Amino acid sequence: MKNTFGQSVSVTIYGESHGQAIGVVLDGLAPGISVDEDFIQSQLTLRRPSGSISTARQEPDPFQILSGVYEGKTTGTPISIMIPNSQTRSKDYSATRALARPGHADYTAYCKYHGFEDFRGGGHFSGRITAGLVAGGAIAISALKAKNILIGTHIKSCGNIQDREFQNLEEDIQALNQKSFAVLDEAKASEMHEKIIQTAERKDSIGGILETAVLNLPAGIGEPWFDTVEGLLSHALFSIPAVKGVQFGNAFDMVNGFGSEYNDNFRMQNNSVITETNHNAGINGGITNGMPILFQCAVKPTPSIYQAQNTVDFFKNENAVLEIKGRHDPAIIHRARVVVDSITALVLCDILAGRFGTDWLA
Repeated sequence: MKNTFGQSVSVTIYGESHGQAIGVVLDGLAPGISVDEDFIQSQLTLRRPSGSISTARQEPDPFQILSGVYEGKTTGTPISIMIPNSQTRSKDYSATRALARPGHADYTAYCKYHGFEDFRGGGHFSGRITAGLVAGGAIAISALKAKNILIGTHIKSCGNIQDREFQNLEEDIQALNQKSFAVLDEAKASEMHEKIIQTAERKDSIGGILETAVLNLPAGIGEPWFDTVEGLLSHALFSIPAVKGVQFGNAFDMVNGFGSEYNDNFRMQNNSVITETNHNAGINGGITNGMPILFQCAVKPTPSIYQAQNTVDFFKNENAVLEIKGRHDPAIIHRARVVVDSITALVLCDILAGRFGTDWLA
């Protein structure tokens, strides 16, 4: 299994949903980067369940930094962060061990690991594992912010409810990073909440689209052909459970348009090169051009729902009906937002360290 991503700055995740602990190891971060444990905890809180729109499993996530940090600064050696699991109810899963939950990795994991995998709560494939990414990502976000590189994500849509578009990117990012439910239009937050609750009452789930903006990346980072900025970000973003699509800029609109509409003409402004529009999301030839990076992630509805579903018993090789028990989210899009920010920060730290050297982040 490939649980490590990155070359100059790498991230390794470990653990299972119902195991003793989950965690992350960061390697390659420069010495001297400030580590704010309160910020790490606040980021983990954004990922945690929240009221009736989330699962009833409430993990407090009291993380421990085991190595790589001394007196509030990175040492340059591997940073290991462990997050214990405490609110497990493994018996919820034992009765359905051989029933493939539709939309989950139960059957594919069984095929790959021949039945030796920890299946409880989805095991290593659970969204619970993203807590480690958020803890490590908090350090990366802080390192980038010290370089004035800002990241923010909003819930662009949930069901058929649309948030407003980004307008003033810096102000919008700063506002989003103070919110537990990341929308730009507060009226839409109430509508989305109600939509999620109504979906839960029908014993169903709902998805949506997350839109992310990255400001102040320098021009000239990214490595063609196979380590392009879009390629590396997409690679990592698709590791987030439930992300089924990634779009940079106006990618899918372009197919019905013309080059004259989508080429992003260049101009000079205050002795800097800019583009008049940003349909290509600040990236040309896989390399940043200095404009904001903008991308969207399609987040599918949570696969665990409380309705009866057709499936198979892969021990008996026969058809079956599954009725899921336990604690599950009617929507995860509001919790996935901070995971997207974290993954984005970790990837950008790797790309920037590869371009300018690891000490550039210090």
